[in-house]
Amino acid sequence: MIKLHHVPFSRSSRILWLLEELGLECEMVSYSIRDGSLRDPAFLAVSPAGRVPALELEGRVMFESGAIVQFLCEEHAGAGLAPPPGHADRARFLEMISYAETMASLIEQLNMQHLFLRPPAKPAPVVIKLVTARLAAVMAGLEAVLGEQEYLLPSGFSGADIMMGFNLLVAPFYVRMDPFQKLLAYKSRLDDRPACKAAMARDGKQEFYTKDFYPVPEE
Repeated sequence: MIKLHHVPFSRSSRILWLLEELGLECEMVSYSIRDGSLRDPAFLAVSPAGRVPALELEGRVMFESGAIVQFLCEEHAGAGLAPPPGHADRARFLEMISYAETMASLIEQLNMQHLFLRPPAKPAPVVIKLVTARLAAVMAGLEAVLGEQEYLLPSGFSGADIMMGFNLLVAPFYVRMDPFQKLLAYKSRLDDRPACKAAMARDGKQEFYTKDFYPVPEE
């Protein structure tokens, strides 16, 4: 049995979605960001940094969502979710997995500033403004890469879209999506995938966001 260590609405949602795409059953162990369970010694023995996702399979434990996505897509090559070495789309596939983490790191910084700092610490308007501008720029770059394609690779849907799809679920809390009509259409296509719907139904209740949008605070 595959075991996924999971926090709802986090990077581990990518792995839950991928497992659904591959038709792989998993036991899901869910944690909260608020109750200290991610610092429990039993979990730290699985994920040394105390972060999700962590995936137990075939006698090994893997963490880092990008590595898990690449590994599973290549282990299940018949699903066609990763271009093999030598394929014309191979470089773009690897590039987009890393690009997704560039975007996710910016979202993580905004999460920290908007959601997790509490008095006497306060969010820094200048930092939030700069990071939000960087996130918008990365999204503009993604829209340029996507162009008129349905998915990130000319050859079609892949694990890179799963990596990026989670970001587009979260980025609208910080960046208005109106300027990115191609990304909105792309997100709609991803949301309509049966495996995505099944994963979101299992994902669990998110504990991060209490508002629909978090604007840059006034200085």
